Amino acid sequence: MRQQLLDVLRLLDTNPAPRGQERTATYRLRSWCAARWPHIEWQVQEYGREGGSLVAAHGAGPLLYSHLDTSLNHDGAGIRLITGDAAPVGPLGVAGDVVTGFGLGVARGPVAAALVAFAEAGAGRLLLAGSGTHRRAGGITGLEAYIDAYPLPRSAIVAKCGPPTLLWHEPGALYLTVRVTGRSGAAMAAESATPPGGVVASAGVILDELARWRTAYLAADPRLGQTGRACGIGAIDSGWPDKPDLLPAQMRIGLYVVAGDQVEPKALAAELADRLRMRCAESVLRNCAVDVEVEPVASAAATPTDAPVVTAAWAAWLDEFGSPPPTVTGWTGSTDGVVLRACGVETVRLGPQAKPAADDPRCDELSLAQLTAYARIYRRLLTELPA
Repeated sequence: MRQQLLDVLRLLDTNPAPRGQERTATYRLRSWCAARWPHIEWQVQEYGREGGSLVAAHGAGPLLYSHLDTSLNHDGAGIRLITGDAAPVGPLGVAGDVVTGFGLGVARGPVAAALVAFAEAGAGRLLLAGSGTHRRAGGITGLEAYIDAYPLPRSAIVAKCGPPTLLWHEPGALYLTVRVTGRSGAAMAAESATPPGGVVASAGVILDELARWRTAYLAADPRLGQTGRACGIGAIDSGWPDKPDLLPAQMRIGLYVVAGDQVEPKALAAELADRLRMRCAESVLRNCAVDVEVEPVASAAATPTDAPVVTAAWAAWLDEFGSPPPTVTGWTGSTDGVVLRACGVETVRLGPQAKPAADDPRCDELSLAQLTAYARIYRRLLTELPA
């Protein structure tokens, strides 16, 4: 199994699958799988303009799910904007038990484990979906296309890196965009803008209030089940970088918000907008308009702890690792598991633990022994869970 995992990881490493543009990589993966495991019918489900997911089945049974795309592309603009590093990312490396490479933690490690487990199980269904990472205005996802085209199973296993435990409860998530709009002006005449000096010069007012709001939001976390809340500012933009002599009229701040409880996105956005307007009224931004736009991703969802998929995964974990899954609270990572649960599919999530590579934090390190252990659990669940 270890060698098969390495073979899949090397294939994935040489075939990037940008979010929403996975089709070419998926067809190459299908061809490789068909040559390796010709007794299985491997299919590419196309969706959108360039999206693609790998689908296969050994008849009815539980669904083993992971996704092909990574949050960033190893050579795209996104990785340079996020990491500040424009140097090329190195290829996959193996040193003893440790495998190092780009995208291993976000997708490729669990994908390899799921693919090998499914091929060896001879039971269940496999979906390696495109567009599995969160993105604003991301369009249809591979899982949504699959749900539209295939009958839903009773249960599903999400193969995804995460905490060293078994998850049956995952939080929801949403995006917020704060827009502060005044009047444009010229840097040579600071008073020509509203507020004087422009909205960017007074960004601290908004950022300070957002920090206060974040503190209050996190403090109100009811800590239901295994999940918790989180919130972070991930983007700020304003103006035209080529013309900093012009003072822009608008500033935009993007936030990612995680909720382990049932939060009403529109109400949350309205509450934040009211709070920011009150703060601006007491500052130089008093004559500016403030709006908060919300884009929900998914709502928090849990599978009952006595569901067959949970009890089977619990037993498989105990047998594989020799002790029960550790208790976890406050978990803030959300996957497509919440989408499956919203459709009535009893779902668990489990997978290896990745960490940033010592030589290049843009890459991840994974233990091959650990990856193999999770592949064995996936294989067992596919064979033991009822159709």
